[in-house]
Amino acid sequence: MPKASNSHSAPPTVLPAQYEQAVQELETLVQRMESGDLPLDQLLASYERGAALLQLCRDKLQAVENQIKVLDNGVLKPWKNG
Repeated sequence: MPKASNSHSAPPTVLPAQYEQAVQELETLVQRMESGDLPLDQLLASYERGAALLQLCRDKLQAVENQIKVLDNGVLKPWKNG
């Protein structure tokens, strides 16, 4: 028996190239999940997509931190804001 189609599309499988895009998509996913309007199967798919996006963001942040360490001769200095 074929599965019934629904009006919500499945989360994309390709991750965004840019950190900012990943954060925006993650924020949108969280809002949809918190709304309580998603069926269970879409909730699970959204959770899995969110976990992948979160890992991507963490990896990108770690890469930037590593670059900063190299630029600062291996010493990570505290961020001075302003």
